[in-house]
Amino acid sequence: MHLECKMSSKLLRPLVRIRQLAAGIGALVFGMTVHAVSGETAITCANLASGAGFQIKIDYDRSTVDSNPAKISDREISWRDEKRWNYTLDRRSGNLTIVLASSTGGNFLYDRCKLEN
Repeated sequence: MHLECKMSSKLLRPLVRIRQLAAGIGALVFGMTVHAVSGETAITCANLASGAGFQIKIDYDRSTVDSNPAKISDREISWRDEKRWNYTLDRRSGNLTIVLASSTGGNFLYDRCKLEN
């Protein structure tokens, strides 16, 4: 019976370490998630046609994108810039749609952004 207890103790040590490691990873992931939804985050986007890259800065605390007022929900972020272009970022897919309004009907541009998970 004494031998059985020693074996159990030896078997439990790795399990305790795995549990500690999992708790540490969980805390790290939680911290990264909190950072992603609070404060300012820079996101890299690319034009699907030309491949040209650019960044947008989302400030979740102030509800702005590149200092422009934005509507931020779990599903999308939308805003309008000083040129009166309308932007909608789908937070699940990373698809960014830009609507350029004009008297002749306007244009749509489609970009893709790399979002933090």
